[in-house]
Amino acid sequence: MKIKSSQTLVAEALKSVKTISPEEALKLSTENKCNLIDIRDAVELQKTGSIENSVNISRGLLEFSIHPESAHVQNKKIDLNKEIVLFCAAGGRSALAAKALKEMGFENVSHVEGGFGLMQSSGFKVNK
Repeated sequence: MKIKSSQTLVAEALKSVKTISPEEALKLSTENKCNLIDIRDAVELQKTGSIENSVNISRGLLEFSIHPESAHVQNKKIDLNKEIVLFCAAGGRSALAAKALKEMGFENVSHVEGGFGLMQSSGFKVNK
């Protein structure tokens, strides 16, 4: 049995998903051209705060919460006509999550390189 490491899974995901810089993500968000989705968990948000204008959907619930029939979409918190931009703390989980959404059939999906850590120093406002 050959078990892949998490690093291998992330490396494979990075080959198949679109990675954008925090600056690109900020531009898309400022122009209201994307859904900025924070996939970190509640404990992380409590410690570090959240990025302004982002929606938090923890990684474990993402596939359930972003489906067209989900409450987030039905309540217009997420507009599936806009790009889905995912971020986590450093970029690993969001790469895996972007790959999962592509496998679900979403085409306009990307993730932010460096995650929350780099976004804080790239002009994003953080709500504590």
